[in-house]
Amino acid sequence: MGIFERYLSVWVGLSILAGVVLGILAPNVFAAVAAIEFAHVNLIIALFIWVMIYPMMVQIDFSAVKNVSKTPKGLLLTLTINWLIKPFTMALLGWLFFKLVFADWVDPQTAGEYIAGMILLGVAPCTAMVFVWSQLTKGDPNYTLVQVSVNDIIMVFLFAPLSALLLGVSDIHVPWETLLLSVVLYVLLPLVAGVLTRKRLEARHDATAVPQLLAKLKPWSVIGLLATVVLLFGFQAKTILSQPQNILLIAIPLIIQSYGIFILTYWLALKLKLTHAIAAPASMIGSSNFFELAVAVAISLFGLHSGAALATVVGVLVEVPVMLSLVYFANRTRHWFTI
Repeated sequence: MGIFERYLSVWVGLSILAGVVLGILAPNVFAAVAAIEFAHVNLIIALFIWVMIYPMMVQIDFSAVKNVSKTPKGLLLTLTINWLIKPFTMALLGWLFFKLVFADWVDPQTAGEYIAGMILLGVAPCTAMVFVWSQLTKGDPNYTLVQVSVNDIIMVFLFAPLSALLLGVSDIHVPWETLLLSVVLYVLLPLVAGVLTRKRLEARHDATAVPQLLAKLKPWSVIGLLATVVLLFGFQAKTILSQPQNILLIAIPLIIQSYGIFILTYWLALKLKLTHAIAAPASMIGSSNFFELAVAVAISLFGLHSGAALATVVGVLVEVPVMLSLVYFANRTRHWFTI
């Protein structure tokens, strides 16, 4: 491992600090960057995420994708966790904490909005960042692609009705532009670029061409991650400092949800005798969220300054540190799996 990967948690911590400090010192700069968006998708963050996952797409060997059907248990595990368990546990935790545990600290209307934001996060499984977590745990890139792609297809059909069911809202509006644009930017375009790059390198009949390129791109992938972290925390610097107590209250059930879903998925993967290269990414998909979509829907349903919007933003803030800790745990427990 290079210096970037070895001390990644340190770099992320410094990036979080830098984002908050810069967001306070230069709010106009971050406001200008935040305004560069289309359909609630920030194009600058999309660019950095693209930089992050392009090297992972180069790793994908389409000739091996067909082998995914030989181990369907991993895909079935992902779908079961994401669509039959995760949304409901998120709703339950939201109700438990904001209707009971934190009832004396948050007024009922705000509590309801916080629960709504949590539900929107729970119904939106991660799309882009999963490729990062998969790479950091040496996950199977071909299998991860199939897992993410199937989730995206299902999300197109289930996001609206499942959100409406859990929110108790019959006329929920799904920003299809955000959903489709995110899939194109975070999955389709880097995938096409990665496939074309791989085909061109393989045409040279040089077995070292792909590994050499990946070695050169790996630092850029980490730089893309750190730049994304700086921007995300810079955008929310004022909120972090002005509402620390509310952010902490929201973060507690979100963190419990992430670790709980990971533990459940990881344990089931062990019971199903999956390989670590399949089990780790499957657990990461369930533990992380498609925060761009959740934020966009929260804003459209409840307003920019609502508790629901704040809850989805807190989901963004806690995700990277939490997922890095899960990456560390997954790597340290690789020996639990037979392969």
